[in-house]
Amino acid sequence: MSGLFFTGAFIMRGAGCTINDLWDRNLDPHVERTRFRPIARGAISTEKAVVFAGFQLLAGLGVLLQFPLECLWYGIPSLLLVTTYPLAKRITNYPQAVLGLTFSWGAIMGFPALGMDLLTNPDALEVAAALYCSCVSWTILYDMIYAHMDKKDDISAGIKSIALRHEHNTKTILSGLATVQVALLGTAGVAAGAGPIFFIGSCGSAILSLGVMIWRVQLDNVRNCWWWFKNGCLLTGGGITLGMFCEYLAQTFGLYKHEKHITQNQQ
Repeated sequence: MSGLFFTGAFIMRGAGCTINDLWDRNLDPHVERTRFRPIARGAISTEKAVVFAGFQLLAGLGVLLQFPLECLWYGIPSLLLVTTYPLAKRITNYPQAVLGLTFSWGAIMGFPALGMDLLTNPDALEVAAALYCSCVSWTILYDMIYAHMDKKDDISAGIKSIALRHEHNTKTILSGLATVQVALLGTAGVAAGAGPIFFIGSCGSAILSLGVMIWRVQLDNVRNCWWWFKNGCLLTGGGITLGMFCEYLAQTFGLYKHEKHITQNQQ
């Protein structure tokens, strides 16, 4: 199941990039960081890019069909977000929020994949909602750092951005997003009946990694923003994942007597 999710995320992330580059083919040439992308520099025609995106979406559908049928109905709405996200930067200063709604969809998909219908299981819905919103906050956080790399070019190209809207209080916003992310991650753990390993490993590591990233990132330094965007994301995500995996092992092998709240209600 994890392998299918990894494959599906990899394919749909690629499809999102293709669609984004199609929408931005007339904007990317004006931004230093993106002007050498294949479509922007004319290495790939728009027609071929559309065909390629079609094959990516078909491959993603093929992966989705490997899951229980319920996942199909939960997965299809995400396509609307995938295809329209690039438009957000043209109409709002907060396109990162739309990106967060898009990237975090897997937090919802995991439940029907394991046979939990969110519409009929309020306990599972509580966990899914908290986890999803936590991931949305996290995405906005790290993409806000990413957006600082393009501030000068975005102004000249007329691209809207959260980095421009909150250029003078970015670290305050980042700190708020980090607090919300960890609080909601902890809420998901409480609702799911997670044990201390999750809270120490996942929530604790997120607090540490996010705190260091927000403290150390130099928002006016393009290379520094890129380093923290790339590595900070991996450090935070790696810590959360490792904490969840250790919690799973602890419950599987009975290191402490504990039953998940969701499972009790299902029984």
